[in-house]
Amino acid sequence: MDTLAELARRVSLCTACPLHSGRVNAVPGEGPDDAEVLFIGEGPGYHEDRQGRPFVGPAGNFLEDLLQSIGMTREQVYIANMVKCRPPNNRDPAPDEIAACSKYLDRQIELLNPLLIVTLGRFSTARFLPGQSISRVRGRLRSVNGRHIFPIMHPAAGLRRQEMRAAIEEDFAKLPGLLDVLRMQAAPPSAAGRIQDAQSAYPTEPAPSLQPAFQDTPAPAAGETPATPADTNPPPPDEPPPGQQRLF
Repeated sequence: MDTLAELARRVSLCTACPLHSGRVNAVPGEGPDDAEVLFIGEGPGYHEDRQGRPFVGPAGNFLEDLLQSIGMTREQVYIANMVKCRPPNNRDPAPDEIAACSKYLDRQIELLNPLLIVTLGRFSTARFLPGQSISRVRGRLRSVNGRHIFPIMHPAAGLRRQEMRAAIEEDFAKLPGLLDVLRMQAAPPSAAGRIQDAQSAYPTEPAPSLQPAFQDTPAPAAGETPATPADTNPPPPDEPPPGQQRLF
C-alpha cells in the first residue's frame, strides 16, 4: 500500500471483517495526496455505501458549508472514516470491525502526513483520546504521538440540535488560525519569533492519560452533572428511504 490509490484498491477488495458481506461499495476516503487536513468520521451511511464516497448526504452538505465558512472546499482536504464499510442497519461499528480497518486508516495517516487531524464525533476521537468525552475535549488542540489532533462534534449532531450546531461552527472557525500556527512550526528557523507569538494564541494540550478505548464519558465527580455525549443517536431505522442519510 505505497499510495492512496493502491490503498483504496485494497479496501475495495477487503474481506477482513463481516462488514464486507453487506456492502454495496467500500468507502476508502477521498481527497488530495498532499492534503494538510485529514477529517475522520465514523463510518459510511446509506448514501455513502451506494456512492462509495464519504460524507455525501445531509451531514456531508453541512460539512461542505462549514468548510466554505472558513474559505476551504472538500477538494482541499482528505475525508476518511474509522470503518470503510457500512455497518448493518447503520448501527455503531464494533471494536473488532474498527480494529480490522485500523491498518487502512493508519496507512492513510502515514501517506498523507497531515498537519492537522480533525476527529468528527466520539468514535474517531476515541482512537486518539481513549476514554474522553467529545463534549469535554472538543475545540482544543491536542498532541498525540507526534500528531496534532483537534476534536469536533460530528456534523450530524448539528443537524439535530441548534446548540450543537453553534459549537461545531465555533470550533471550525478556529481551524484557519490553527493551520497558520502549524505551518509556521514547519517553517525554517527564521520564523521562530512568529511561531512563538502565534502559539500563545493557540496552545497545544498534551493528550490525557489513556483509559480503556471506546469508553465515552468518565464518571462525574461528586456533585457534578454528568455530561451527555454529543453525538449519541437513537437507533436508526432498518433502511432509510431514498433522499435521507444516516445521522451518526
